[in-house]
Amino acid sequence: MKRRRKNTGNRRGAQLVTLCISTAMVLVLLGMVVLSVLTSRNLSEWVKENLTVTVMLSDDVSVNGAKLLCRDLYHRPYSKNIDYISRDQALEEQTAAMGSDPSEFLGVNPFPASLELQLNSEYANRDSLRWIAAELKKHEGVTDVAYQVDLMDSVNRNLAKLNVLLLVLAVLLTCISVSLINNTVRLSIYSRRFAIRTMKLVGASWGFIRRPFMRRALTVGLIAALIALLVLGACVYALYYYEPNVEAVIGWLELVITAVAVVAFGIFFTTTSSYVSVNKYLKMPAGDLYKI
Repeated sequence: MKRRRKNTGNRRGAQLVTLCISTAMVLVLLGMVVLSVLTSRNLSEWVKENLTVTVMLSDDVSVNGAKLLCRDLYHRPYSKNIDYISRDQALEEQTAAMGSDPSEFLGVNPFPASLELQLNSEYANRDSLRWIAAELKKHEGVTDVAYQVDLMDSVNRNLAKLNVLLLVLAVLLTCISVSLINNTVRLSIYSRRFAIRTMKLVGASWGFIRRPFMRRALTVGLIAALIALLVLGACVYALYYYEPNVEAVIGWLELVITAVAVVAFGIFFTTTSSYVSVNKYLKMPAGDLYKI
């Protein structure tokens, strides 16, 4: 008898571990989807704000004049960041890029001073750039405004497709996650269907029978969510370690929302599946228990 109880306890313990790990794996997948959806907007803004508009300056614009122009542009609603590139700095950058100094055989520095303007994300589109370029050309000392229209359009199209793809993927993987967690919980309760029937025969109320299963489901949901958060935290830490710039896309707000969502989903899915499964066996006639 003691050995049988020990074997039953070991079996239930192994089943609990398996249930926690299986649920945690699904929650990791769900957490990645939630984090991807939350960060897609940040990614879109980051990509758009790293596209550069180059403002060419005439040779007679002094450094002080360029700084005054920068100060004026900083107050424009479309300006995110402005960098002043002097003629000497432009020559140095091009020399490093080409591997030779063009001023040596030309006799003069062929590169003008310029401003590199990064726009706020809502202005990084073809229509906004058209009137921004027209406005910039009105400033005295500005000879030309250069930007990559095709690249801008391509980025906007690809980001729109990415957002749609992430939304569809989120819906699909959420449905799969719900199904997997539900099946995992149902299988764990299936093995105890006769114990549910026995408690019902001795007069236990449905609430009394459900209570231990609901507590177990709550425990499984919390443990699985904790495991999932540890795995997700390790993945995010690795991203921060190997690519520090990712902090511009994945912020603390997105991480907190993802953590709350993982815990909420873990508890909700496991307890709901447990409630539905226990009720199923409570309503089932005794003869049908042997047919499933």
